[in-house]
Amino acid sequence: MRLPADSHVHSEFSWDTGGPTSAARGTMEATCARAVRIGLPALFFTEHLDLEDAWISDPEDFDDHERHLLGPDGVVTVPRFDVDGYFESIERCRAAFPQLRIGTGLEFGQPHLRTEAARQQLDLDRFDRIIGSLHTLEFEGDRAEPNTLFRRLPAGEVIRRYLADVPQLVAGDEPFEIVTHLDYAIRYWPEEQVGPFDPRSFEEEFRAAMRAIAGSGRALEMNTRRLWPWMAQWWSEEGGRAVSFGSDSHAPHTLAHGFPEATAMLEAVGFRPGADPRDLWRR
Repeated sequence: MRLPADSHVHSEFSWDTGGPTSAARGTMEATCARAVRIGLPALFFTEHLDLEDAWISDPEDFDDHERHLLGPDGVVTVPRFDVDGYFESIERCRAAFPQLRIGTGLEFGQPHLRTEAARQQLDLDRFDRIIGSLHTLEFEGDRAEPNTLFRRLPAGEVIRRYLADVPQLVAGDEPFEIVTHLDYAIRYWPEEQVGPFDPRSFEEEFRAAMRAIAGSGRALEMNTRRLWPWMAQWWSEEGGRAVSFGSDSHAPHTLAHGFPEATAMLEAVGFRPGADPRDLWRR
């Protein structure tokens, strides 16, 4: 079966890859070459658009190539997205890889809080696909990511706070069609301190978040960094009608990771591909 598009891919134009002027973890050109080698028909370069005034973090939450973004006061600041450079690179890659369908995109962090600021910086209508992410949560007057909050709050409370914010993320008409990595906070679950993550302990919270996403008419990303059969099952049971597939790749070798398994998992609960590999899968 033909693979679907990878709708969540990063290149040197995302701040957490190191940037165009450093030894980036993965360039746009190298990722396109990898896509052709593995037979991926299409992808979207969804670069990070993070317009927080700032958020707090701990040094251990950053890899070496991004640690310079953390100030001595624990506040993170990220560089402005290079829109012109990004589109120039897209056009070069489209010319170099004509057999690959290359879509433009953004991974917009906290779009429900920052759409007005985004529109002041760039034309959101230029992008083929915008995916919405919840990366940070409010904490004591600041914002912080789950990995940082797990050192400050009980583990279960972090998960519940994250899922409780999802209805606010999708309540408005902000211009994003897909909610990414609903399991984002689970990535940092402190298993060594509290034991393995058990989704059954948070089932109603996950289902409530999914109902809010489905009610907004948006799709849910099946993020293939880690596959959760319960995610697909609960999404279908809570009225979810559409899904995308996203590897959240930041380096060429992780492009489309887990896609054969993910497509089988979604087919098992009734989702089917469209005529174009860039189409969302629907049921």
